[in-house]
Amino acid sequence: MRMKGRIRRGKEWFLSVVILVLALNSVCVAASENPTLVLGGFTTPREAYGKAIIPAFQSYWKTKTGQNVMFQESYLGSGAQARAIISGFEADVAALSLEGDIDKIAEAGLIKHDWKGNAKKAMVSRSIVVFAVRKGNPKGIHDWADLSKQGIQILTPNPKTSGGAMWNVNALYGAALRGQVKGVAKGDATAARQFLRDVFKNVTVMDKGARESITNFERGVGDVAITYENEVLVGRQAGQTYDYVVPRSTILIENPVAIVDKWAEKHKTRELAQAFVEFLWTPEAQRMFAKYGLRSIDPAVEKETTKLFPPVEDLWTIEYLGGWPAVSKNIFGPQGVYIQVMAELRR
Repeated sequence: MRMKGRIRRGKEWFLSVVILVLALNSVCVAASENPTLVLGGFTTPREAYGKAIIPAFQSYWKTKTGQNVMFQESYLGSGAQARAIISGFEADVAALSLEGDIDKIAEAGLIKHDWKGNAKKAMVSRSIVVFAVRKGNPKGIHDWADLSKQGIQILTPNPKTSGGAMWNVNALYGAALRGQVKGVAKGDATAARQFLRDVFKNVTVMDKGARESITNFERGVGDVAITYENEVLVGRQAGQTYDYVVPRSTILIENPVAIVDKWAEKHKTRELAQAFVEFLWTPEAQRMFAKYGLRSIDPAVEKETTKLFPPVEDLWTIEYLGGWPAVSKNIFGPQGVYIQVMAELRR
């Protein structure tokens, strides 16, 4: 009887081991069947991706392939995210604020294909530069010229880390050059530079990203935040009560996306990454961007959602300033207008 008990216990132990091995094998098979995609994004569209677009894509991919695709999401200021990817953050897809940041990733050898080589030039969403102001606009901020008034406390992010900050500077300086700022003649670069200086004298906080900037504003810091329109709209969806002002002249912000070849190839997720990027251009995803305050690049969806966004009297693109290569040199380069202005203000 004692021997039979030992044999029985031995069989039970063997069966337990077999069951454990089978279970581990099933986990490994499941892991291989359920891939993970790593998204490196800028802070502003976090809600659009996390609450709407990613779940919709997961459902789409499940229906198409049977796989439960997982996502790892990281959101930083656009410039900071680009540097993180270049430094080794293994993002399969980069969704950033401006094409210059994607270009830096390409220049580092991580993107090998022509990432702008499609009809949409890799742009997936749009916004504009606006002013978030306190409810009722007690400081009477109605256009760019009002930002140079004495005593106005302004929040805008730091261009060293934030793409949104660079858009803000471009919008301010470009509107002045276009003759759309009271007291600044059209085409007068010296006067536009002085106006940029007058506004930045009133900047009291420069956060690392657009999201941190608007969060500080929501905490009661400052009188006005220069920011993406969608940051304001997302904040109001969350219960914030501040108002926002669309200046008479402002820049059209265009946000790009690209597969990071090196990391997608390493992770064997190229096909999945391509499918996700292409999904961003579908009407479904474009409506989700609009739901969270980003203007659509799809003409049909733009028409559907036009009531969500106020019109702009003078809306222009980065090409007015010569495109990103020129802006990187003439505004943000070592001898650029913005860099010189900030150096003067620090003296």
